Amino acid sequence: MRLVDTHCHLDLETFDADRDEVFTRARDVGVDHFLVIGFAPERWQTTLALTQAQPGVFAAVGLHPSEAERYSPNLLVSLDAAAHADRVRAIGETGMDYHWDGASPAVQRAVFEAQIALAKSLGLPFVVHQRDAEADTVDVLRATNPPHAGVMHCFTGDLDFADECLALGLHLGLGGAVTFRKATALHEVVRRAPVDRLVLETDAPFMAPSPHRGRRNEPAYVELVARRVAELREIDVEAVATVTTRNARVLFHLDSTEGTG
Repeated sequence: MRLVDTHCHLDLETFDADRDEVFTRARDVGVDHFLVIGFAPERWQTTLALTQAQPGVFAAVGLHPSEAERYSPNLLVSLDAAAHADRVRAIGETGMDYHWDGASPAVQRAVFEAQIALAKSLGLPFVVHQRDAEADTVDVLRATNPPHAGVMHCFTGDLDFADECLALGLHLGLGGAVTFRKATALHEVVRRAPVDRLVLETDAPFMAPSPHRGRRNEPAYVELVARRVAELREIDVEAVATVTTRNARVLFHLDSTEGTG
């Protein structure tokens, strides 16, 4: 199988002790492309450095909604510059998050809108993060010139939210949550969503799938996500790998010759 992890944070310090081994384990199960997400200004350079240190690694750069209070016109200029770096393939992650205390909804909205505009100006897709903010996230997406090229990261919603995202042009990013026994609404989305609009991710080191739930996640576990998607759709896992890899390569402009196998 050939697999793509479309959302991971392999530049974080939790991988410092064994980062090379993490990449090896991922490649051993067929993961040959990694989209590493630089979610804050200090992460843009660590993410870009990783694209130069490891084959098959590409980057997204953006300002996570939990970082939205840091936004300024000068920061947007810096983000624009980072987005022009070689092997940057997306803006993000950006979006709305009401789970944690942080920037006001109005500030988050403005920062989200600015990053959507930047992505469109650069011809790049964008990666959307939302938590406890479905309605406002959809409202911003409706107001910012859809259809959009991008992905609703860590999709855990129901069919109604999936339909909204798909109608707006987004792909659905499926991760460890699909392996959770009680995620029945998500399971129904996986069964019914168009397979050509699905991509796989880990969000490593977060959101580890069963049976690793509660421990550090890593890109090798995207294979477990693929296998659960295959079970839910009642198709071969190789078919899931083929179509989701193709979806990711097209959406994020990943050259198959730049992989690791």
